[in-house]
Amino acid sequence: MSSNTAAIPLAQRDILNLGCGKKPEPHAVNLDITPTTSPDVVHDLNVTPWPFPNNRFGEVRMFDVIEHLDHLISVMEELHRICRADAVIQITTPHFSSANSFTDPTHRHHFGWFSLDYFTGEHEHSYYTQVRFRMRTRTLIFHPTWLNKVISRLANRWPAAYERRWCWMFPAWFLYYELEVVKNPVPTI
Repeated sequence: MSSNTAAIPLAQRDILNLGCGKKPEPHAVNLDITPTTSPDVVHDLNVTPWPFPNNRFGEVRMFDVIEHLDHLISVMEELHRICRADAVIQITTPHFSSANSFTDPTHRHHFGWFSLDYFTGEHEHSYYTQVRFRMRTRTLIFHPTWLNKVISRLANRWPAAYERRWCWMFPAWFLYYELEVVKNPVPTI
């Protein structure tokens, strides 16, 4: 860690790295459930409210974490609360067709291309919460092989057809979502 990075006070770090494990980010507030990984903040994300004030962060990274948490709606509501308007949230999680999704007994949820549409207002059942996010990007990631390069292009172009018909023959490795926090959305009439 450089001396410039170490000099950034925790209160001034604008990035939150949730579930940092053994990969803390020097410019972020690193949070994990266990003190053995030496995070900046020790907290169980299943316990709300999280130990941060409203509108605290401009960016959140949540790599291989969301599938472990008990209540997805509470998690999304807490992310929305602690982030400022237009904050970016990066999420990776195994795709439901991946063996990794079901192998780990601590995984509580399995995600597909459209799973987070419940929080963007783009799904007919998006009434479970009032918090809203804008989907900036989402990508199905495949294990790198020559065949998977072709499958990846097709799956990311036609994700509904891929998940409905082809994902069990050509499983994706994981999903990458990038959301933007929407505060005070314009009411729909």
